[in-house]
This record gives sequence, C-alpha cells and structure tokens, in this order.
Amino acid sequence: MARVLIIAQHEDGALNPATAKTLSGAKSLGIDDIDIAVFAESGAGVAQQASRLAGVTRVLMIEHADFAHPTAARLAPEIKALADGYSHILGPSTTFGRDLMPRAAALIGVGQVSDVQEVLDSHTFKRPIYAGNAIVTVKAPEDRTVVATIRSASYSAVAEGDSACDIETREAAASDPGHTRLVNLETGGGDGPDLQTADRVVSGGRAMGSSDGFDVIYSFAKKLGAAVGASRAAVDAGYVPNELQVGQTGKIIAPELYFAIGISGAIQHLTGIKDAGTIVAINKDAEAPIFEVADYGLVGDLFEIVPELEKLI
Repeated sequence: MARVLIIAQHEDGALNPATAKTLSGAKSLGIDDIDIAVFAESGAGVAQQASRLAGVTRVLMIEHADFAHPTAARLAPEIKALADGYSHILGPSTTFGRDLMPRAAALIGVGQVSDVQEVLDSHTFKRPIYAGNAIVTVKAPEDRTVVATIRSASYSAVAEGDSACDIETREAAASDPGHTRLVNLETGGGDGPDLQTADRVVSGGRAMGSSDGFDVIYSFAKKLGAAVGASRAAVDAGYVPNELQVGQTGKIIAPELYFAIGISGAIQHLTGIKDAGTIVAINKDAEAPIFEVADYGLVGDLFEIVPELEKLI
C-alpha cells in the first residue's frame, strides 16, 4: 500500500517551514496517506503544529531524552524502525535533511533521491545537477522504499487545514549507536529568521570589506525582518560564519525578496537564488553579472545607499 512518512524538522519548539514545504512535495505524489514523524524530547507542541497542516493523515510523536539535540546517527536507526509499511520516506533538503536522510537510506538498503524539485509520478522525479545548469529525470525502483529529500526552494509551504489530525505516541525503537554525540552548538547567524526558509533575505559580498562592514547588512536585515546571508567570497574572507553562505556550496534558498548587496553574481551564487521571487542588487560596478538576473538594480556605493534605504523603511 502506498503510504508516505515525512520526518519533521523543528527547532526550539517550532516546526520548521521546510517541513510544510516537504509536505507540499509529498502531496504531488498523488498519495493520500501521509504521516509526519516528530522526534523530540518533549514534542507535544511541535506535534500539534504538524497535525494542523492540510493533508496530513496522522502525526507520530516519538519522545526520548536523546532527541533533545538529536544527531543524524541517532535518528537514522529510528527511521529504519518506522520504515515498514511506508512506500516513501521524505525529508527536507536542508542541512538537517541532507545529513539525516542518506544515513536512513543506507540502513534501509536503498539509494536516496536528492533535491527533488518536481514529481512526475510516484517513482519518477526531476532534480538539478551541475549547479542547477541541467535537470535530470530519475526513476526509483517501484519495488523498493523511496527515500528522498524535497528541495524546499521548489515548493510552497502547505497552509493549515480546517482541523487537526490524530497524534499517535510511539516509543523510541532503536538504541543510540554511541559513536556520535553532540559536543556543542555554536551559531554566528544572529537572532533573525532561519536563512534557508526566510521570506526575506539580505546578503552581503566581498565588497563589505570586513566583519565590521557587515554591520550595515545586519542593521538593514533587522529593519526588514529578514535573514542575513553572504556570498562565498565574504565567507572565505572571514567576514561572516560559513552557515550564512548562499550558493552552490552553501544554502539554496527561495525567498520572496532577496537583496544582493556588494555581490558580483558568480554562477555559484546565482545557483542558490535562482528561485527567489524578487531580486534587488546594489553594486558600484554597473557591469556586475548580478544585474543580469536582478529585477531591480542600484548602481552606487552600498555604504551610502543601504543606510538611506533603511531610513525609508
């Protein structure tokens, strides 16, 4: 029987929007029976949020002290234990999903389909390759469980339905393999929205000149209620931590509004923002490649323009 299991991503008691986008991809499979699994130390709040998403049949809540800060090594055996009876097991194509789902696929004994951006049928998918310059069609074996990650940039989040589905409590079924543990969690991305799922993103490039120069970006983003991003050049220069990197080797995002400030527009960066709704570029070089993809462009000194824009908000 065709049945889908989605692994929920959540942080600090809130369901990550990537889960609702994964659900949107799951619904395009044409399968009505869709469950969401919530692994947490105390998951009632997250489970309630998941239960209200339109199209969810059931939420499985698996609580254990190990899931306060779960590692992929700890969750993957749990997913394998849940796998029986599911034709598809899906996760978001975020840092969380890319870490977890390949491990789960290996334990289940199947290959993973990565970055699904379009569903053609229940076992045939389109996904980007070559930094998004080509799209490949892949077909998974119909007699095996499909394990896949859904490209968040390609789907809109499912809205809440009129009513909540049932929440079923399950016991953790696997033991900790013991070889991987969380030592510490550090972040340098500030207190703003999550970069990978934010509706608005303000990114800075090498032209910011220094870590202090990025204060202009942080201030403008805060006024906009936006997440902060950066080009690889800015990250490599040490201006900001690497979790803010947007592009082929960073985060692939699709905000409604994207500001590229002091970013020239290398192909690797454009790969990460090609699904953005509106792109605004600010650069003193009128010939910068970023202007070829921008919906709006301002040529000038970013350190003069951005503060002026901020005053107008």
